[in-house]
Amino acid sequence: MPERKKVLLRLDPAVHDAIARWAGQELRSTNAQIEFLLRRALGDAGRMPTDARDLPRRGRPAKTRRRPEETEG
Repeated sequence: MPERKKVLLRLDPAVHDAIARWAGQELRSTNAQIEFLLRRALGDAGRMPTDARDLPRRGRPAKTRRRPEETEG
């Protein structure tokens, strides 16, 4: 998997604060919120590259279920 690009982004402090608050409400990092918004804007404009990978799922990984023969008892 190729390394993700690092970008220096200059934002108005009020814009940054608004994005950070929004990210917190949606349980995302500010960086993830910016990427989410950029992807949504690209999709809305019909400019999303076909080779763009999906965003990683949020939250904890799903708990794997044990098979019945692996349970104690």
